[in-house]
Amino acid sequence: MKKIDAHLHLAKVVAGYCRRGELRAIGGGKAQWGSGDVFQLFPTNGDYGDENFTAEQALKIMDRNDVERAVLMNGSMYGFQNIYHEELLEKYPDRFCPSCEVDPFATNHMKALERFLWEKKFHLVKFEISSGGGLMGCHDPFPLSGPRMMEIYKLIEQHKGVVALDVGDMDMDSHQTLGIMRIADRCPDLKIVVCHLLAPAREKKREWLAELQILKQANIWFDIAAMPKIMKPDVYPYPETCDYLKSAADVVTPKKLMWGTDAPFAATQDTYEHLTDYLEKTGVFTEEEKADIFYNNAKSVYFPE
Repeated sequence: MKKIDAHLHLAKVVAGYCRRGELRAIGGGKAQWGSGDVFQLFPTNGDYGDENFTAEQALKIMDRNDVERAVLMNGSMYGFQNIYHEELLEKYPDRFCPSCEVDPFATNHMKALERFLWEKKFHLVKFEISSGGGLMGCHDPFPLSGPRMMEIYKLIEQHKGVVALDVGDMDMDSHQTLGIMRIADRCPDLKIVVCHLLAPAREKKREWLAELQILKQANIWFDIAAMPKIMKPDVYPYPETCDYLKSAADVVTPKKLMWGTDAPFAATQDTYEHLTDYLEKTGVFTEEEKADIFYNNAKSVYFPE
């Protein structure tokens, strides 16, 4: 079955920054925050680098797992990869949809964004919003649908582009479901992707399903990247994760879900192979639904003809 990894991270140089300070690779696949905390960022199975994860390394893994294309998400943990993504946009246009990202509190962020969209021809803008590892860990909480951000969404809408939002866990200030709804209402021609399926919590499943119902709108999609990690201690082939995915599909329909891995960090918990094929081990989706989740939905959102 053809696949598009709708949520993959590359890092030519690890230059992260969030509430724990800066993040730098220290070898052996490990990275250290400015706070002193050390963790395993890249798997150590030989498929990934000791201090980075490049397009060429990713393509070998993708080809081995029949993944035709990948969507490259910026992320605060890895640091902005805009310049590297510019290179990949030109070098591998048929394999990758790279994202760009700006800090909306930077003085000239609109000028930078205009350059990415019009001059460099980016189709996707990603915002790591989360209080845990994103913009609301670096800045005071701010409204997702406030004037500062709406100016950005309108520019992306004008470009006929896509905005991807990682709003963090359900108990974070960044988790603004009503804000996403307002963005969708005010920018009807903007494609919006909510990352990690709103990061469900077991003790809040009813509230999570209600949030999905609120966001059941024509211009909103969801990637399911990192769901096995979010649903720990669920283990491969992740039956509980699949049950949650089926519950989500019952609300928003399978045509609104896009498979993704969130590798390389998610692949430190389990292999890329398992993150790729677990949906094929379950009977909760039909072959037609799996074709949409694995490929068709992401192609229509990220790789329009």
